Amino acid sequence: MLVSQAPPSASASASVSPSAPHSEPVEAVDEGDRASITEVGGSIAKFEMAYAPLRNDRFAFGPPLLARLPGYAFFLVAVAFGLTVLAAYSGPSQTRLFVWIVEGDRHRLFGSGPLAFVLMIAAAGNLLKTALRGVIVTADAVEARLLVAGFPKVKRWTWAQIDRVILSGDEVMLELWDGSYERLPTVRAGEALANLLARVATSRGRAVTRLAKPIKG
Repeated sequence: MLVSQAPPSASASASVSPSAPHSEPVEAVDEGDRASITEVGGSIAKFEMAYAPLRNDRFAFGPPLLARLPGYAFFLVAVAFGLTVLAAYSGPSQTRLFVWIVEGDRHRLFGSGPLAFVLMIAAAGNLLKTALRGVIVTADAVEARLLVAGFPKVKRWTWAQIDRVILSGDEVMLELWDGSYERLPTVRAGEALANLLARVATSRGRAVTRLAKPIKG
């Protein structure tokens, strides 16, 4: 005897049919001008306007004025000493300055004139050494020029080595490809350096993180 079966209901079909992966269309969002707030240990990550420097572009940021003051003071002392020695040798012989410097040099192993010359050379060299400190940004790399134990030292990182630029006001730290961190020295135009690095890093496809608090470590 034949028994007719009714077709399964729509609900029954839905319950026995295998669940197919369901995808919803994703709406494209242009984030070029929109700020994105991301929690990164209490930090704020922000999309930056990209800037790709030319091959020959070179942006130099020197040390702050406070770091230059000792060099300026040393140079002024050297100049004052040199002018004093010059005045003593060119002035009349009856003055105390002539007696103290010119006549006194006869009994000294190292005269005032050579000493003034050495001081001037040392002060000028110290000013030049101080002026060479800072940070240089090019299309290929970031350079930090430091003084280590009184001797100049250059650290250089190519953009291929840099994974992230971390900013907090005028403080800058680089996160490198091997997981290490390098803090850049303080410069006179710190905020301008931070903004430039953020824009160049964005053009290079590197992450940029702006911290709400000062960088630690």
